[in-house]
Amino acid sequence: MNSKEEQTNSEVTNLKSESSKEEQKLGNNINENAADNKLDEKSKNIEDEYKFGWSSYSEITNGRFAMIGFLAIILIELFSQQSFLKWAGIL
Repeated sequence: MNSKEEQTNSEVTNLKSESSKEEQKLGNNINENAADNKLDEKSKNIEDEYKFGWSSYSEITNGRFAMIGFLAIILIELFSQQSFLKWAGIL
């Protein structure tokens, strides 16, 4: 064999090993996606219902309203060029 034939043979084996590594990565991704699907099925079973008192639904709702409030304060300060307390007449 000459050196060119040896080089092409080694390139072929390198390509085969790279393709097998990619197939293994794809297999791992498929397994991870299957695990994600199982989690999605579990989360579908959890119902978001209003319950009186401390519950996950009330905490999520409270957090969302707090985010809206903070955004409103930031927008007021940006547009009025004053602090919120001064704008509201507290200071």
